[in-house]
Parts: sequence; structure tokens; C-alpha cells
Amino acid sequence: REAIGLATDLGGYAIMIGGTSGAHLTSFSLVDIVSHGTACGIMNPYYAVLYSKAIQKQLKVVGSIFAKHGFADKAIADLKDRDLAVAVAQAMIAFSKSIKAPTKLNDIPGFGEKHVQRALSAAKDPQLAMKLKNMPVPMTTDDVDLFMEPLLRAASNGELSLIREM
Repeated sequence: REAIGLATDLGGYAIMIGGTSGAHLTSFSLVDIVSHGTACGIMNPYYAVLYSKAIQKQLKVVGSIFAKHGFADKAIADLKDRDLAVAVAQAMIAFSKSIKAPTKLNDIPGFGEKHVQRALSAAKDPQLAMKLKNMPVPMTTDDVDLFMEPLLRAASNGELSLIREM
């Protein structure tokens, strides 16, 4: 019980201090077909590419961990910008495949266009505007169709090249 309480507190502090990402926001539109954690796991690689310019330092750290464990080439340390983000995203996807976790939205039984539209509508909800502003690259509701829709299409079929960087 104490460990669960401490973990809950740490999770709360992490969200308060560091914020959440689009993967977290998007996951709530998928809860009728998949758990929150699985949805975040699917979406994280795609959002890593979207945020690539703002999270280079974090991508270097995560990339080296994936390389150490065989999910990325050691040369990942020499990459930068979008190339680094795509390599890390591919490593995340490789790891997910290794544990037989879904890696794209179309892997989830019941996923369809209604989920894409639900996620876009939720992101445009004025009551959730703070969630958009608290991402690694702040987004406005005007940015949702330009950046989030292509990302959701990419996450649907696993095609990282569809993602626009912010």
C-alpha cells in the first residue's frame, strides 16, 4: 500500500512539474477499446517525432538506452533533429513489438475513424486548452488539424513520415 501511494505521488509530481504529452491526451479518446497505458505506449513514438525539435536532449538519452539493449543501432548517438526522433520512435516500436504490444492504432480491435475524430474534437475542446499548452511544444486549438490529424493518421498505420514537426 505504501509503495502504491508513493508511486501515485511521484506520478502526480511528474505530471505537475513536467506536464504531459499528446499521447496522454489522445489516450482518453481510445479508452473504449484499449487501456490508457497501452494507448500512451502506442502514441509515444509518434509524438516523439512531432516534438523532435524540442526534445533532442531527451531523445539522446532514450536512444542510448534503446541502443544499449539492442533496439537501436549504436550510431543513434550520432543522429540529430528529425533523424534522431525517427530512430528513437523506431526503437520504441521495436521494443513494443518485442513484448507483443500493439504499435499502431489499427492493431487495436474496434479502432476506427470515430476514434480519430473523437481525439481531434477532444483536443479542440476549450476546457482542455491547458493540456495543449502544457505539451513539450505548446499547441493551440488552431494547430490541431495541422499537426495532430496527420499524427493520428500516422499512428493509425505506423507511417512516421506523415508526421509534421512542430
